[in-house]
Amino acid sequence: MRTFCKQEFEEAGLCGDFAQASVSFNKEPGTLRALHFQSHPYMEDRLVRCISGAVFDVAVDIRPGSKTFGKWHASELTSKNGLQLYIPKGFAHGFQTLTAETIVSYQMAVAFKPELTSGIRWNDPEIDVDWPRTPTNQSPRDLSLPFLADIDQSYLMRYPASGAAE
Repeated sequence: MRTFCKQEFEEAGLCGDFAQASVSFNKEPGTLRALHFQSHPYMEDRLVRCISGAVFDVAVDIRPGSKTFGKWHASELTSKNGLQLYIPKGFAHGFQTLTAETIVSYQMAVAFKPELTSGIRWNDPEIDVDWPRTPTNQSPRDLSLPFLADIDQSYLMRYPASGAAE
């Protein structure tokens, strides 16, 4: 199975260059990884897939000025359905495991810069993600993340004022 083709991505107007690949192993079902992003100007496009088990994978638009700012989209990614989710820069990303021993694979367009990582609390009432399970096994860092309204807007990528289609 081919999981990536630089030419096809670029022809579709998507990022065709990925600087880093990572894997996340999650032992328990219900594990929730909050809505993470890397601050502007190092926001990243991501390509996410589940290579073992299943996840409820979420992307949230955090581009000030976007007509979908604060809105979320979710897809169920499983090792059986083989789906991937392309998350463009300017979106936060999080997931919840639906099965035990879930492995999630990420490709990121920008190298990880720990000093620029940030996130949004999983239960932000203005975003209101409808997580499928009661969250378990959250990191202390994820539990202390701010709400989107409390994040300094200068850390976020501005949506172009050109009126480009979303």
